[in-house]
Formats: sequence, C-alpha cells, structure tokens
Amino acid sequence: MGDTPEGGGENESVGTVIVAGGANLVIAAAKLVAGMLSGSAAMLSEAAHSLADTITEVFLYVALRRGSKPADERHPFGYGKESFVWAFIAALFTFIGGAGFSIYHGVTTVLAGEHSGDFLLSYVVLAVSFVAEGTSFLRAKKQVAGESRRWGITPFRFLRLTPDTTVKAVYFEDSAALIGLILAALGVLGVQLTGDELWDGLASIAIGLLLLVVAFILARSNVSLLVGRAVPRRMHNQIAEDLAAIPVVTAVPTLLTMQLGPGDILVAAKVDFDDTVTGAEIEEASDEAERRLRSRYPGIRYVFLDPTRGTAGRNHKDGGDDI
Repeated sequence: MGDTPEGGGENESVGTVIVAGGANLVIAAAKLVAGMLSGSAAMLSEAAHSLADTITEVFLYVALRRGSKPADERHPFGYGKESFVWAFIAALFTFIGGAGFSIYHGVTTVLAGEHSGDFLLSYVVLAVSFVAEGTSFLRAKKQVAGESRRWGITPFRFLRLTPDTTVKAVYFEDSAALIGLILAALGVLGVQLTGDELWDGLASIAIGLLLLVVAFILARSNVSLLVGRAVPRRMHNQIAEDLAAIPVVTAVPTLLTMQLGPGDILVAAKVDFDDTVTGAEIEEASDEAERRLRSRYPGIRYVFLDPTRGTAGRNHKDGGDDI
C-alpha cells in the first residue's frame, strides 16, 4: 500500500485486483454451468455473485488508473477522488447485480419449489471455487496484514482506516464469496438430505443478504471519502505536534485535513507564530514544517499554513476521524 496507513501502493493493489478479477471470471462461468445443469438456485445465485464481483474488479481497476492521473490546471488537487467515485459505483453494482438477483431467485425458488439435480457437480464446482476464491483472499489478506504490521495496528482497524478502497473491496468481497460458497453448499446439502427445495432457496436469499451487507459497508466508506474525510485522529494529533514543535510556533489553533485520494492528503492549519520573528523566519519555518510533515507522512501532498493569532500552547488536538 503506501506511505501512510491511509494510502495505497498502486502496483500491489493493481495486482490484487487483477488476481481477484481473473479468479472470479473463471468461477462465475463454472458456477453458471453447474447452476443451469443442476437447477440449483443457490448455485445460480453464486454465479451471479461471482459475475458481479468480476465486473466490480473492472470498476476497481478503472478506479486505480483514473485516480492516479496527475494534477492539472482544471483539477489542481489531482484526480484521487475519482477513484472513490468508481469504487462507489462498484459497490452499487454489487448491491444491484449480485444481491438483487440472489434474493429474487431465492424467493422464486421458495415459492415455486424448482427442482435441483446433479448434486455431485454442484459440490465439485463449489470446492474448486473455494480454492480459487481462497487464493485471491489470501493475497488480499497478505497485503492487509503487511500494512497493518507496518503501522502497528490490527488488520481490522487498518481496513477501517485505509482509503485504498480497492484492497478493502477485494478483501470484503472475497470474504463474502467464501461465506457464500459455504451457504450454497449447505443449501445443496439440505435439499439432498430432505428433498425439500426450501433449503436451496433460503441459501440463495442468505447469499443475497450477505452481499447487501458488503455493498452497504463499501458504499458507506466511499461516500465518506467523497464528501471529504479527515485523516485518523492519531495522525491528526501527530501532525499538530510536529507543527507545534517548530521553534517559532507558539500554537496551532486550527488544523484541518482531507483525504484527496488513496495516497494524497491535504493539510491546512492556522498557526500562531512568535510575534517577534520576521517574515523571512516565518517563511523558513513554513518550509521546515512542510519538510517535517512529508518526512513523517510522505502521503501528505499539500500543506497550507495561515499565520494567525492564538493562545500559546493551545493546539487543535483530538481532531480528525475518530475510527
């Protein structure tokens, strides 16, 4: 991932997305064939699930590429937020394409009692799919684990903090895929043991509800980033301390931050400089502040300091995003 716990290393994330997309495409085709031959609603729901995940990976790939475009005169802060737009579209597609189909098909199966057959084929496809999905999940898990260790936080907290919505999406979608495969297997097994198609339909509905949860989590995260989410509180406080540590700074009464993209951060602060210093010393201190901040957090792209009056020692602490 990248220079901050909020940032993302594009190359590793691209690799994660490509692996996940390729696995999902092959799995979707296998599940579709198995579902059509067996008539299992759960298998067809899993096929829709994998197809939705495949298209989602395409959106995430576009998000990585579009979001990495350099800044220009029309977009002086870069295109980082465009990655959040495409990731949000990907979340919506999971909601509409995967969850909608799964729940609808599950309900129709419960009501109509469509017959399921060829259980062996379903089990074989589910087992192969589990291995393929597990491979993709392990890659995403490795990336998350490595970054969480680097920043001294738990993987769960890292997933909450990171604005790299691509690795977050792959991690959650692969987790949901593995759970969905287990649900589908239980549905097929229930039909085989009882002869009642209700179990197949219930498994399909459960898969759809699982996708709804994942889509909601990802959509909510992307909306927050699109609106303009601040950096985490721990990082906010460290930035405030670094600014206050500049010798000619007496206070940092206001500190504002914004996540401009997966690896780009904006810092804007009102700074109370010592009244006895010259304009040249303020300029030198501002340059020193920018060097310090970028040295600690290379993901900080823009630093704007506004000289203003304040109260000595009163700094803007405990700001940022408390997650």
